[in-house]
Amino acid sequence: MKLVAFYSRAGENYFGGQYRVIEVGNTEKVARTIAALTGAELFQIRQVVPYAWDYQTCIRQAQEDKRANARPELAELPENLEGYDQIYLGYPNYWGDLPMAVYTFLESFDWTGKTLHPFCTHEGSGLGGTVQSIARTCKGAHVKNGLAVWGSDADNCLEKVASWMQHDTTGGAAG
Repeated sequence: MKLVAFYSRAGENYFGGQYRVIEVGNTEKVARTIAALTGAELFQIRQVVPYAWDYQTCIRQAQEDKRANARPELAELPENLEGYDQIYLGYPNYWGDLPMAVYTFLESFDWTGKTLHPFCTHEGSGLGGTVQSIARTCKGAHVKNGLAVWGSDADNCLEKVASWMQHDTTGGAAG
């Protein structure tokens, strides 16, 4: 079975130099596209105390968590991941790294024998060091090539996601 686990944020977001309010987070849009193409189940990684709705406050909170190497408490976790062999992991790129809540999620499970397919949304930084961070954190997992989608392109990512998935399964480069 397949799972798409993702961290995403709606509210005020940054798009190429300007702020815009969105009802569905960019990473969630990409996650839904992947789930539609793969038949995977969806799981949203949510913090018990979410970051603020407005972008500038959210950024300050996320930076504080990053500096403190915090592991925000999650609202829920899957009971286990035993039934899933392919896991698509989605997140926004926060300063070249994963959001700290994604570390909370990753550190809650044994990844031995799982195949992870990382994907992120960003506004110019691509995957940064996120794929390497996932590989370091998820000992025993096979971490595939990642996909980086501009947040401003999340509404129209079907072709890019489909191409990545085709290359990802055949072993070619992606990103």
